[in-house]
Amino acid sequence: MREIGLYIHIPFCKQKCAYCDFVSFEGRNTERDEYIAALVGELESWHNPLKDYQVQTVFFGGGTPSLLSIPQLDFILEGIHRYFKLKASPEITIEANPGTLDKEKLTYYRQSGINRLSIGLQAWQDELLRTLGRIHTRKEFLENYYAARDAGFENISVDLMFGLPNQCFQDWKETLQQVLYLKPDHISTYSLKVEEGTPFDRLYEQGKLILPDEELERAMYHYTITVLAQHDYRHYEISNFALNGKESIHNKIYWKNEEYIGIGVGSHSSFNKVRFSNTADINKYRELIESQKNPMVEQEKISIEEEMSETMFLGLRMMAGIDLDRFQRRYQVDAREKYEKQITDFIKQGLLTMAGDKLRLTQRGIDVSNRVFASFLPE
Repeated sequence: MREIGLYIHIPFCKQKCAYCDFVSFEGRNTERDEYIAALVGELESWHNPLKDYQVQTVFFGGGTPSLLSIPQLDFILEGIHRYFKLKASPEITIEANPGTLDKEKLTYYRQSGINRLSIGLQAWQDELLRTLGRIHTRKEFLENYYAARDAGFENISVDLMFGLPNQCFQDWKETLQQVLYLKPDHISTYSLKVEEGTPFDRLYEQGKLILPDEELERAMYHYTITVLAQHDYRHYEISNFALNGKESIHNKIYWKNEEYIGIGVGSHSSFNKVRFSNTADINKYRELIESQKNPMVEQEKISIEEEMSETMFLGLRMMAGIDLDRFQRRYQVDAREKYEKQITDFIKQGLLTMAGDKLRLTQRGIDVSNRVFASFLPE
Protein backbone atom coordinates (compact mmCIF):
# COMPACT_ATOMS: atom_id res chain seq x y z
CA MET A 1 0.00 0.00 0.00
CA ARG A 2 1.30 3.44 -0.92
CA GLU A 3 2.06 5.91 1.86
CA ILE A 4 1.22 9.59 2.18
CA GLY A 5 1.70 12.45 4.61
CA LEU A 6 -1.20 14.44 6.04
CA TYR A 7 -0.90 18.12 7.00
CA ILE A 8 -3.67 19.74 9.06
CA HIS A 9 -3.74 23.55 9.12
CA ILE A 10 -5.02 25.27 12.25
CA PRO A 11 -4.96 29.00 11.42
CA PHE A 12 -5.75 30.53 14.82
CA CYS A 13 -3.32 32.56 16.94
CA LYS A 14 -3.53 34.65 20.09
CA GLN A 15 -1.42 37.23 18.30
CA LYS A 16 0.15 37.28 14.84
CA CYS A 17 3.94 37.56 14.93
CA ALA A 18 5.60 40.52 13.22
CA TYR A 19 7.47 38.29 10.74
CA CYS A 20 4.68 35.84 9.91
CA ASP A 21 3.13 35.57 6.44
CA PHE A 22 1.39 32.22 7.04
CA VAL A 23 -2.38 31.95 6.68
CA SER A 24 -3.31 32.71 10.27
CA PHE A 25 -5.77 34.89 12.16
CA GLU A 26 -5.76 36.50 15.60
CA GLY A 27 -8.54 35.57 18.02
CA ARG A 28 -11.72 34.36 16.27
CA ASN A 29 -12.54 32.11 19.22
CA THR A 30 -16.20 31.90 18.26
CA GLU A 31 -15.37 30.72 14.72
CA ARG A 32 -13.20 27.77 15.71
CA ASP A 33 -15.92 25.14 16.03
CA GLU A 34 -17.33 26.04 12.60
CA TYR A 35 -13.86 25.89 11.05
CA ILE A 36 -13.12 22.51 12.61
CA ALA A 37 -16.43 21.13 11.36
CA ALA A 38 -15.47 22.27 7.85
CA LEU A 39 -11.99 20.82 8.22
CA VAL A 40 -13.43 17.40 9.14
CA GLY A 41 -15.77 17.75 6.18
CA GLU A 42 -12.71 18.15 3.95
CA LEU A 43 -11.13 15.09 5.58
CA GLU A 44 -14.23 13.12 4.63
CA SER A 45 -13.95 14.27 0.99
CA TRP A 46 -10.54 12.57 0.80
CA HIS A 47 -11.82 9.21 2.07
CA ASN A 48 -12.29 7.64 -1.37
CA PRO A 49 -9.31 9.24 -3.18
CA LEU A 50 -7.00 7.89 -0.45
CA LYS A 51 -8.61 4.48 0.03
CA ASP A 52 -5.51 2.75 -1.37
CA TYR A 53 -3.10 4.78 0.78
CA GLN A 54 -2.02 4.61 4.36
CA VAL A 55 -1.11 7.76 6.27
CA GLN A 56 2.44 7.55 7.59
CA THR A 57 2.57 10.98 9.26
CA VAL A 58 0.15 13.62 10.54
CA PHE A 59 1.36 17.15 11.17
CA PHE A 60 -0.79 19.79 12.89
CA GLY A 61 0.62 23.16 11.86
CA GLY A 62 -0.52 26.73 11.99
CA GLY A 63 -1.19 29.18 13.34
CA THR A 64 -1.13 27.70 16.81
CA PRO A 65 -2.70 24.22 16.91
CA SER A 66 -2.12 24.01 20.66
CA LEU A 67 -4.75 26.74 21.12
CA LEU A 68 -7.45 24.17 20.32
CA SER A 69 -9.43 22.76 23.20
CA ILE A 70 -9.27 19.05 23.88
CA PRO A 71 -12.78 18.40 22.41
CA GLN A 72 -11.88 20.37 19.26
CA LEU A 73 -8.66 18.47 18.65
CA ASP A 74 -10.35 15.19 19.53
CA PHE A 75 -13.01 15.82 16.88
CA ILE A 76 -10.30 16.21 14.22
CA LEU A 77 -8.38 13.13 15.35
CA GLU A 78 -11.58 11.07 15.30
CA GLY A 79 -12.14 12.21 11.72
CA ILE A 80 -8.62 11.22 10.71
CA HIS A 81 -9.06 7.74 12.16
CA ARG A 82 -12.55 7.43 10.66
CA TYR A 83 -11.66 8.37 7.09
CA PHE A 84 -8.08 7.11 6.65
CA LYS A 85 -5.96 4.05 7.17
CA LEU A 86 -3.04 4.93 9.42
CA LYS A 87 0.29 3.20 9.39
CA ALA A 88 1.16 1.32 12.57
CA SER A 89 2.66 3.83 15.03
CA PRO A 90 2.50 6.85 12.69
CA GLU A 91 4.44 9.99 13.55
CA ILE A 92 1.86 12.54 14.74
CA THR A 93 3.24 16.02 15.40
CA ILE A 94 1.56 19.09 16.84
CA GLU A 95 3.09 22.56 16.78
CA ALA A 96 2.80 24.44 20.05
CA ASN A 97 3.58 27.93 21.24
CA PRO A 98 4.87 28.27 24.80
CA GLY A 99 2.14 29.48 27.12
CA THR A 100 -0.58 27.47 25.36
CA LEU A 101 0.16 24.07 26.91
CA ASP A 102 -0.86 22.63 30.26
CA LYS A 103 -0.80 19.27 32.02
CA GLU A 104 -4.32 18.33 30.91
CA LYS A 105 -3.64 19.03 27.22
CA LEU A 106 -0.29 17.26 27.25
CA THR A 107 -1.78 14.19 28.92
CA TYR A 108 -4.53 14.12 26.29
CA TYR A 109 -2.00 14.48 23.47
CA ARG A 110 -0.09 11.45 24.68
CA GLN A 111 -3.22 9.36 25.18
CA SER A 112 -4.59 10.28 21.74
CA GLY A 113 -1.47 9.13 19.88
CA ILE A 114 0.27 12.47 19.37
CA ASN A 115 3.90 11.48 19.86
CA ARG A 116 5.89 14.52 18.73
CA LEU A 117 5.82 18.14 19.87
CA SER A 118 7.30 21.06 17.92
CA ILE A 119 7.66 24.00 20.29
CA GLY A 120 8.32 27.46 18.86
CA LEU A 121 10.80 29.11 21.23
CA GLN A 122 12.59 31.21 18.54
CA ALA A 123 14.85 33.15 20.96
CA TRP A 124 16.02 32.87 24.56
CA GLN A 125 15.97 36.60 25.33
CA ASP A 126 12.59 38.05 26.33
CA GLU A 127 13.40 41.37 24.64
CA LEU A 128 13.94 39.61 21.31
CA LEU A 129 10.70 37.66 21.80
CA ARG A 130 8.87 40.97 22.27
CA THR A 131 10.49 42.33 19.10
CA LEU A 132 9.23 39.31 17.18
CA GLY A 133 5.72 39.75 18.55
CA ARG A 134 5.80 36.41 20.36
CA ILE A 135 3.19 35.93 23.10
CA HIS A 136 5.44 33.99 25.49
CA THR A 137 8.42 34.49 27.74
CA ARG A 138 11.47 32.29 28.31
CA LYS A 139 9.95 31.22 31.65
CA GLU A 140 6.76 30.01 29.97
CA PHE A 141 8.78 28.03 27.45
CA LEU A 142 10.69 26.28 30.24
CA GLU A 143 7.49 25.51 32.15
CA ASN A 144 5.87 24.01 29.05
CA TYR A 145 9.00 22.08 28.05
CA TYR A 146 9.38 20.43 31.44
CA ALA A 147 5.63 19.72 31.58
CA ALA A 148 5.89 17.95 28.22
CA ARG A 149 8.74 15.79 29.48
CA ASP A 150 6.76 15.01 32.64
CA ALA A 151 3.81 13.99 30.45
CA GLY A 152 6.04 11.39 28.78
CA PHE A 153 7.00 13.07 25.50
CA GLU A 154 10.18 11.51 24.16
CA ASN A 155 10.28 13.42 20.88
CA ILE A 156 10.34 17.19 21.28
CA SER A 157 11.57 19.62 18.64
CA VAL A 158 12.47 23.23 19.44
CA ASP A 159 12.31 25.90 16.73
CA LEU A 160 14.85 28.73 16.84
CA MET A 161 15.53 31.76 14.64
CA PHE A 162 18.71 33.71 13.98
CA GLY A 163 19.44 36.88 12.05
CA LEU A 164 16.85 38.72 14.16
CA PRO A 165 16.57 42.50 14.55
CA ASN A 166 19.14 43.74 17.08
CA GLN A 167 20.37 40.18 17.71
CA CYS A 168 24.10 39.89 18.38
CA PHE A 169 26.28 36.80 18.16
CA GLN A 170 26.28 36.42 21.95
CA ASP A 171 22.47 36.35 21.97
CA TRP A 172 22.47 33.46 19.51
CA LYS A 173 25.24 31.65 21.38
CA GLU A 174 23.27 31.95 24.63
CA THR A 175 20.09 30.70 22.94
CA LEU A 176 21.83 27.58 21.64
CA GLN A 177 23.66 26.88 24.90
CA GLN A 178 20.52 27.17 27.01
CA VAL A 179 18.49 24.97 24.65
CA LEU A 180 21.26 22.37 24.49
CA TYR A 181 21.18 22.15 28.28
CA LEU A 182 17.58 20.87 27.90
CA LYS A 183 18.61 18.22 25.35
CA PRO A 184 15.58 18.37 23.03
CA ASP A 185 15.39 15.54 20.52
CA HIS A 186 15.31 17.82 17.50
CA ILE A 187 16.30 21.43 16.81
CA SER A 188 15.26 23.54 13.82
CA THR A 189 17.22 26.73 13.18
CA TYR A 190 15.96 29.17 10.57
CA SER A 191 17.34 32.52 9.50
CA LEU A 192 14.79 35.32 9.52
CA LYS A 193 13.32 36.19 6.13
CA VAL A 194 11.48 39.48 5.82
CA GLU A 195 8.30 38.45 4.01
CA GLU A 196 6.26 40.82 1.89
CA GLY A 197 3.24 42.35 3.59
CA THR A 198 4.34 41.66 7.16
CA PRO A 199 4.91 44.33 9.85
CA PHE A 200 8.64 43.58 9.57
CA ASP A 201 8.46 44.29 5.83
CA ARG A 202 6.93 47.71 6.46
CA LEU A 203 9.57 48.53 9.09
CA TYR A 204 12.33 47.37 6.73
CA GLU A 205 11.05 49.61 3.93
CA GLN A 206 11.07 52.54 6.38
CA GLY A 207 14.65 51.79 7.43
CA LYS A 208 13.54 50.98 10.98
CA LEU A 209 14.44 47.28 11.06
CA ILE A 210 18.09 46.75 11.98
CA LEU A 211 19.18 43.27 10.90
CA PRO A 212 22.55 41.52 11.30
CA ASP A 213 24.68 41.73 8.18
CA GLU A 214 25.21 38.70 5.97
CA GLU A 215 28.64 37.94 7.43
CA LEU A 216 27.29 37.83 10.99
CA GLU A 217 24.33 35.71 9.93
CA ARG A 218 26.69 33.21 8.25
CA ALA A 219 28.82 33.14 11.41
CA MET A 220 25.73 32.31 13.46
CA TYR A 221 24.85 29.46 11.10
CA HIS A 222 28.36 28.00 11.06
CA TYR A 223 28.55 28.18 14.85
CA THR A 224 25.23 26.32 15.00
CA ILE A 225 26.54 23.47 12.89
CA THR A 226 29.71 23.18 14.96
CA VAL A 227 28.19 23.34 18.43
CA LEU A 228 25.26 21.04 17.69
CA ALA A 229 27.61 18.43 16.25
CA GLN A 230 29.60 18.58 19.49
CA HIS A 231 26.40 17.65 21.34
CA ASP A 232 25.56 14.65 19.12
CA TYR A 233 22.99 16.38 16.91
CA ARG A 234 23.10 15.10 13.34
CA HIS A 235 22.83 17.87 10.77
CA TYR A 236 20.43 16.06 8.43
CA GLU A 237 18.89 18.97 6.52
CA ILE A 238 20.07 22.52 5.87
CA SER A 239 18.07 23.93 8.80
CA ASN A 240 17.43 20.82 10.90
CA PHE A 241 19.37 18.80 13.48
CA ALA A 242 18.34 15.65 15.35
CA LEU A 243 19.55 13.17 17.90
CA ASN A 244 19.81 9.59 16.67
CA GLY A 245 16.48 8.34 15.33
CA LYS A 246 14.62 11.64 15.88
CA GLU A 247 14.58 13.15 12.40
CA SER A 248 11.22 14.56 11.27
CA ILE A 249 9.61 11.85 9.15
CA HIS A 250 6.91 14.23 7.96
CA ASN A 251 9.28 16.92 6.72
CA LYS A 252 11.38 14.32 4.92
CA ILE A 253 8.30 13.60 2.79
CA TYR A 254 8.61 17.15 1.44
CA TRP A 255 12.37 16.93 0.90
CA LYS A 256 12.05 13.58 -0.87
CA ASN A 257 9.36 15.10 -3.10
CA GLU A 258 6.80 12.48 -2.12
CA GLU A 259 3.01 12.79 -1.90
CA TYR A 260 1.19 14.71 0.81
CA ILE A 261 -2.26 16.17 1.36
CA GLY A 262 -2.90 19.50 3.07
CA ILE A 263 -6.23 19.92 4.85
CA GLY A 264 -7.56 23.32 5.86
CA VAL A 265 -7.57 26.94 4.76
CA GLY A 266 -4.55 27.93 2.66
CA SER A 267 -3.03 24.45 2.78
CA HIS A 268 -0.98 22.95 -0.07
CA SER A 269 -0.88 19.43 -1.49
CA SER A 270 1.07 17.33 -3.95
CA PHE A 271 -0.86 14.29 -5.11
CA ASN A 272 -1.09 12.17 -8.24
CA LYS A 273 1.29 14.43 -10.23
CA VAL A 274 -0.75 17.54 -9.38
CA ARG A 275 0.18 20.38 -7.04
CA PHE A 276 -2.75 22.37 -5.63
CA SER A 277 -3.78 24.69 -2.81
CA ASN A 278 -6.91 25.67 -0.90
CA THR A 279 -8.37 29.15 -0.67
CA ALA A 280 -6.72 31.36 1.95
CA ASP A 281 -10.07 33.02 2.75
CA ILE A 282 -11.38 31.31 5.88
CA ASN A 283 -14.99 32.33 5.29
CA LYS A 284 -14.91 31.15 1.68
CA TYR A 285 -13.25 27.92 2.81
CA ARG A 286 -16.09 27.16 5.23
CA GLU A 287 -18.76 28.10 2.70
CA LEU A 288 -17.30 25.84 0.03
CA ILE A 289 -16.99 22.85 2.34
CA GLU A 290 -20.49 23.37 3.75
CA SER A 291 -21.79 23.43 0.15
CA GLN A 292 -19.84 20.21 -0.52
CA LYS A 293 -17.64 22.04 -3.01
CA ASN A 294 -13.90 21.77 -3.49
CA PRO A 295 -11.97 24.51 -1.61
CA MET A 296 -9.13 24.32 -4.15
CA VAL A 297 -8.27 27.59 -5.87
CA GLU A 298 -5.06 26.73 -7.71
CA GLN A 299 -3.76 23.58 -9.31
CA GLU A 300 -0.86 22.73 -11.56
CA LYS A 301 -0.07 19.46 -13.26
CA ILE A 302 3.54 18.54 -12.57
CA SER A 303 5.45 17.50 -15.67
CA ILE A 304 8.10 14.81 -15.41
CA GLU A 305 10.76 17.47 -16.06
CA GLU A 306 9.49 19.57 -13.17
CA GLU A 307 9.21 16.59 -10.87
CA MET A 308 12.78 15.48 -11.58
CA SER A 309 14.21 18.96 -11.06
CA GLU A 310 12.29 19.37 -7.80
CA THR A 311 13.51 15.99 -6.60
CA MET A 312 17.07 17.15 -7.28
CA PHE A 313 17.00 20.49 -5.47
CA LEU A 314 14.74 19.36 -2.62
CA GLY A 315 16.89 16.27 -2.12
CA LEU A 316 20.03 18.38 -1.97
CA ARG A 317 18.58 20.14 1.09
CA MET A 318 19.33 16.93 3.00
CA MET A 319 22.90 16.38 4.11
CA ALA A 320 22.77 12.77 2.95
CA GLY A 321 22.13 14.18 -0.50
CA ILE A 322 20.48 12.41 -3.39
CA ASP A 323 20.65 8.69 -3.96
CA LEU A 324 21.29 8.70 -7.72
CA ASP A 325 20.49 5.01 -8.11
CA ARG A 326 17.14 5.56 -6.39
CA PHE A 327 16.54 8.53 -8.70
CA GLN A 328 17.15 6.29 -11.72
CA ARG A 329 14.77 3.62 -10.43
CA ARG A 330 12.09 6.26 -9.84
CA TYR A 331 12.34 8.05 -13.20
CA GLN A 332 14.20 5.63 -15.47
CA VAL A 333 16.64 8.49 -16.04
CA ASP A 334 20.31 8.73 -15.06
CA ALA A 335 20.71 12.04 -13.22
CA ARG A 336 24.48 11.89 -13.84
CA GLU A 337 23.79 12.24 -17.55
CA LYS A 338 20.74 14.49 -17.45
CA TYR A 339 22.37 17.04 -15.14
CA GLU A 340 25.97 16.35 -16.18
CA LYS A 341 26.88 20.02 -16.75
CA GLN A 342 25.52 21.26 -13.41
CA ILE A 343 27.05 18.38 -11.47
CA THR A 344 30.44 18.69 -13.17
CA ASP A 345 30.60 22.49 -12.80
CA PHE A 346 29.61 22.49 -9.13
CA ILE A 347 31.98 19.67 -8.24
CA LYS A 348 34.81 21.69 -9.84
CA GLN A 349 33.73 24.73 -7.82
CA GLY A 350 33.70 22.71 -4.61
CA LEU A 351 29.95 23.15 -4.08
CA LEU A 352 28.91 19.53 -4.72
CA THR A 353 30.59 16.25 -3.98
CA MET A 354 29.84 12.75 -5.26
CA ALA A 355 30.72 9.58 -3.39
CA GLY A 356 29.46 6.36 -4.93
CA ASP A 357 25.80 6.91 -5.80
CA LYS A 358 25.35 9.88 -3.43
CA LEU A 359 25.40 13.50 -4.60
CA ARG A 360 25.39 16.15 -1.89
CA LEU A 361 26.26 19.73 -1.06
CA THR A 362 29.63 20.57 0.47
CA GLN A 363 29.84 23.05 3.34
CA ARG A 364 30.66 25.76 0.80
CA GLY A 365 27.72 24.57 -1.27
CA ILE A 366 25.35 24.97 1.66
CA ASP A 367 26.32 28.64 1.94
CA VAL A 368 25.28 29.28 -1.68
CA SER A 369 22.66 26.55 -1.88
CA ASN A 370 20.05 28.73 -3.62
CA ARG A 371 22.43 29.19 -6.57
CA VAL A 372 22.94 25.43 -6.78
CA PHE A 373 19.20 24.72 -6.51
CA ALA A 374 18.32 27.24 -9.21
CA SER A 375 20.59 25.48 -11.69
CA PHE A 376 18.36 22.39 -11.63
CA LEU A 377 15.18 24.27 -12.57
CA PRO A 378 13.77 23.39 -16.01
CA GLU A 379 14.76 25.85 -18.71
